[in-house]
Amino acid sequence: MRRAELDYILNTMLDSQPNVSDLNFTVGRPFQVEASGQLMPVAFTGEAQIDHLTPFQTEILALNLVNSDRRLSEILISQGSCDLSYALPEKTRFRVNIFSQRSSYSIVLRRLSTVIPTIAELKVPEALSQIAQEKNGLVLVTGATGTGKSTTIAAVLRLINETKPLHIVTLEDPVEFSHPHQKSTFNQRELGIDFDTFANGLRAALRQAPKVILVGEMRDRETVEIAISAAETGHLVFSTLHTIDAGQTLNRIVGMFEEEEERQIRSRLADTIRWVVSQRLLPKVDGGRAAVVEIMKINLRVKELILHGESEGKTFYEVIEEGEAYGMQTFDKAILKLYRDGLITEETAMAYASKKTIVGRGIDTIKSAKGEKTSDIAGLKLDKDYDRRLKAW
Repeated sequence: MRRAELDYILNTMLDSQPNVSDLNFTVGRPFQVEASGQLMPVAFTGEAQIDHLTPFQTEILALNLVNSDRRLSEILISQGSCDLSYALPEKTRFRVNIFSQRSSYSIVLRRLSTVIPTIAELKVPEALSQIAQEKNGLVLVTGATGTGKSTTIAAVLRLINETKPLHIVTLEDPVEFSHPHQKSTFNQRELGIDFDTFANGLRAALRQAPKVILVGEMRDRETVEIAISAAETGHLVFSTLHTIDAGQTLNRIVGMFEEEEERQIRSRLADTIRWVVSQRLLPKVDGGRAAVVEIMKINLRVKELILHGESEGKTFYEVIEEGEAYGMQTFDKAILKLYRDGLITEETAMAYASKKTIVGRGIDTIKSAKGEKTSDIAGLKLDKDYDRRLKAW
């Protein structure tokens, strides 16, 4: 297969649906794209139409994406999967994962945006712009794969780039957004090309005189430990984790360490954490997806919970819920706002809620304010004769 043929397939898949985020190649299935959160087949014309991909076809696609790179080939064979980047000239870039399954290869290409958005364009709370004012510490953006974690960090880095003359080093797998030099100076390094592991890349970054460091993902204890050390020594460190909310994020980091180290790591986290931002993408009524964001900003109550853990009546959820004055926000509050604005259905709101009872009560309040029914129970009325019948009995 020539590169022109591969590019034709990728271009056709991209143009098959609006809002395409991923391209999927799986044995036994046709070419598929994920658009607005839904996986859909792609129809090609003529001989290019394939109803079921074979193991040979996905292997040929994988080999063309690897492009004879010895390092990637060795990783794919020894570890069963590998990550790389691929570009369609003058159109878009992809983050690519090739992985083996049942003795064949599958491929997923995540489409990367070529434009760095602003915080306003992302339609996330304006409180996130305050992150750009931090001088040091640890900022974590969490959520499932594909929820826009890298995009949110890119928007904050863009704001820093536009306002502050700083040296910024990024460690990514692969480089997703290419930041231009504005007031800040960027050095963007890619895993496998410019450094071998996040831990080693981060260790080297401490000798490169940055003020801001982006670590693409905290994958292991060693990376977490070095990131905390960097934050303790005056750097502003951004990173991501695959967790569902702010509270679980901190508990997972603590869980990476041995029990006898828990007290020390809690103390270090309490001193270094500045923000934890968690994200989810919800399907909208008119198609597409809307982002909901949970925001936790460090304050004395958050520090106390990090140091001593959660207990009855003292949870991260409750602190975030009561911390609106500090710019905090729970997922549930963000979900109710989307429902109030008519952007999502009641079913979607309940499905993605952190605490369904709270969201359920909120939905009833919104319905009542609009004069809508809040229950399916109907036909109830006062029995005026009940008291007389009771006395007669």
